Amino acid sequence: MFNYDTVSEAVKDLRLRGYQIDFNLEYDCISCHKTPVSLLPTEFEIVEMYRFEGNSDPADEAIVYGIASKHGHKGILVNGYGISADAVSDDMVEKLKVKQV
Repeated sequence: MFNYDTVSEAVKDLRLRGYQIDFNLEYDCISCHKTPVSLLPTEFEIVEMYRFEGNSDPADEAIVYGIASKHGHKGILVNGYGISADAVSDDMVEKLKVKQV
């Protein structure tokens, strides 16, 4: 795993390493509006995850996910948490849950 100071730094490096699709979080899937890619929680794995906490503004809190699908797609999902968290299905919540090690 890598250490990044900012969300933009993480996204830039993930792109350089082949994560080219920009995923958006939907209620029960992740999708890319520029391509016809839409993935259910059972169709992708989280390969990398980086959590960022805003020092002074809770709106700056985000998690950057490096995602790989069973179909060979690689992309990035940036998701806010806390106050800015989106409403998603229970399956999606479980898939995106930050695992404590």
